[in-house]
Amino acid sequence: MAQAPRAEAPTPQAPTLPELSTVWLRAFLDVARHGSFTVAARGLGWTQSAVSRQISSLEAALGGAPLFDRLPRGVRLTAHGRTLLPYAEEMVARLSAMQRELTALRDLTGGSLRFGAFATADAALVPRAIAAFRARHPGVTLTREEGLTPRLLARLGDGDLDLAIVSSTGGALSGGDMAAYALHHLLDEGLYVAVPADHPLAGSASVRLSQLASEDWISGSAQAEGTLLEEAHRHGFRPRVAHVVAEWTAKQGYVAAGLGVTLVPALAADSVRPDIALVPVRDEDAPPRAVYAATARGRAAAPAVGPFLEALRATQVARGGGALPPKSPAP
Repeated sequence: MAQAPRAEAPTPQAPTLPELSTVWLRAFLDVARHGSFTVAARGLGWTQSAVSRQISSLEAALGGAPLFDRLPRGVRLTAHGRTLLPYAEEMVARLSAMQRELTALRDLTGGSLRFGAFATADAALVPRAIAAFRARHPGVTLTREEGLTPRLLARLGDGDLDLAIVSSTGGALSGGDMAAYALHHLLDEGLYVAVPADHPLAGSASVRLSQLASEDWISGSAQAEGTLLEEAHRHGFRPRVAHVVAEWTAKQGYVAAGLGVTLVPALAADSVRPDIALVPVRDEDAPPRAVYAATARGRAAAPAVGPFLEALRATQVARGGGALPPKSPAP
């Protein structure tokens, strides 16, 4: 005899969460604290009947069991009331904490800002902006990371950064996907060539890239493409990169030792060591590169983004923009 197919057990349903009002919970906690509807009403600035209605609504939402025993003098929590009490306290405490954090975020007395910058922006622009921002908003936590413009834009697009300080080096801002970003112009910075103190060009008013065609170069990459040296191709020579050195202070050490020359953006010129000379590269040979603060389009900006952008711009005004006078070696 064939057996009837066994019926599948019903999938257990998650309990329905009660719809609760914070007003009910507040009234419940005040009555529990004072043991009296009358005293709770006085503290809340309500009538006693209004407090009673809030408690009745809470009891109905939780299944109808009474939360208080009415006594000749005051009230006392029932078993249901005692069970609810710690949960109500925790809910109200967490809601209060949430409100404090949201208020701090809005008023810039708390919250955070995640931003990134390319290396030379970290030489002077970024630290000065951080100092100015922190002086006005010390409660905001700043998280900074360093990287090349393409990586910073990718991080911004993925939601891992709120703002990115980027540059137009190597055509990094000319891709078709740039519509996803809003670019806030900060400055246009010129280029310098750093040469040893005894170099024939040290102290010159300016220099053309073609005058440096025979030099050994110190660069962060063996290839000129996508770097500051890319402009050399337009002037008929391929730079001979003798030393690949990524870090700016290390490049300066190689220059000071007479091992070659290197290009220095204006943003990094303030931190150049005194035993090398900076000579401006003519704008027609190396057009100033644009520096922007990038934000993501179509996304609500963190409250701190606008004030930090103001700090970046104020820093540029204070230092006179991106152009810097040429530096000569110390006597």
